Amino acid sequence: MKPVIGINVDVTAGPPEEARVQALYFDAVRLSGGVPLLVPPMPDEDLKIALERLDGLMFIGGYDYCPSKYGEALDEETKKKLNVELAHERRQDFDFKLIRMALEKQSMPILGICAGAQLLNVELGGTLITDIIHELPDSNVLHASKNGWQDGFKRHEVVLEEKSAIAKIYKKLRIDVPTSHHQAVEKPGRGLSIAARADDGIVEAVELEGRKFVIGVQWHPERDFEGNRSLFETFVQHCSAPVAHGR
Repeated sequence: MKPVIGINVDVTAGPPEEARVQALYFDAVRLSGGVPLLVPPMPDEDLKIALERLDGLMFIGGYDYCPSKYGEALDEETKKKLNVELAHERRQDFDFKLIRMALEKQSMPILGICAGAQLLNVELGGTLITDIIHELPDSNVLHASKNGWQDGFKRHEVVLEEKSAIAKIYKKLRIDVPTSHHQAVEKPGRGLSIAARADDGIVEAVELEGRKFVIGVQWHPERDFEGNRSLFETFVQHCSAPVAHGR
């Protein structure tokens, strides 16, 4: 049987509010042998039922999570660094609940993409660089274009840690990735190891030690499926394993 993989959704303000996700995310799951299932905000009791029926979870990219989630005040200086919108409050609250409950299921494979990687880090007590340009003004790596989502993503190279799980997945130590982000992991959360960096030192991937597959990548693999097919296929394979869902 194909594994059923939940994907969180973005929420946009209304009226009425809308829940949506870019098709590239669920297409990547489908092309890798999984059955994608969108997971909108819902009450705890309903979410518990949904999680029992899911074999894995993918967390998508999106707007910034509020800095208060990682201990930084949302003052005027911080607001200047946040050059994009904050995630809708309904999405933000649900995303943190969803990843917390997913992490409690020890055998649940998780793939976090861009904001999804940041979500994983913050939920585990880590912190974020609020804005890369402010923190590394001399960096020669362009992590995002001004209108990356509309005008096309930039690309840069990422160096994978030799002994990391993700290096085994890609079978190389340097890859070229599509990118559009202005934040990144600063201090890794509990149990997370740094698995990849850009040439300017910015963290580009993290892995949760002691778990078969809990990986966050800062780039956007769904924007180059063929170049990142091995990542998605390995994720789906872990979701297919009998231990993944425990049913």
